[in-house]
Amino acid sequence: MTIRPTTEADIPGVIQMGDDAVAWLVEQGRTGQWGTRPWSENPERAKTMMDRLTSTEFFVAEIGGRLAGALAVATHPQEYAPAIDEPELYVHFLITAGDFRGRNVGARLLDHARDRARELGIGLIRVDCYGGADRKLVAYYESQGFTPTAAFTVKDWPGQVLEQRLG
Repeated sequence: MTIRPTTEADIPGVIQMGDDAVAWLVEQGRTGQWGTRPWSENPERAKTMMDRLTSTEFFVAEIGGRLAGALAVATHPQEYAPAIDEPELYVHFLITAGDFRGRNVGARLLDHARDRARELGIGLIRVDCYGGADRKLVAYYESQGFTPTAAFTVKDWPGQVLEQRLG
């Protein structure tokens, strides 16, 4: 697996990952996270991904020349996340392409975030995710060493902030 900075040319592939993720979640009856509408039909999703090119450190993972996942991190949290009074690296976005689900792409991208935090001299990583329904995404981050901290709600979307201290 190769992890490299995202370019504008990668954005359609990242949007496709979102389409695949929405379809997969819908198949499982888990529509609370991202709804039922494909990302490619929502111009705001494309704008958000393009904005990440300048507002975060945005990376893609490739396996065999194909996009396998994406990660965006920044030294500031999402605007809705509870503020803290110490330096942090915040995971703004993490996704795995459907064809690579179950192949540790997300875990490798989180390792990349940990490495980046260490390079910056930062000892705390935070992330937020959908915290409703079955909490499977919360459980995933817990399996990656994160601990739930603060719950929040944006409109009617329940979220969960998790953190990991680096040793």
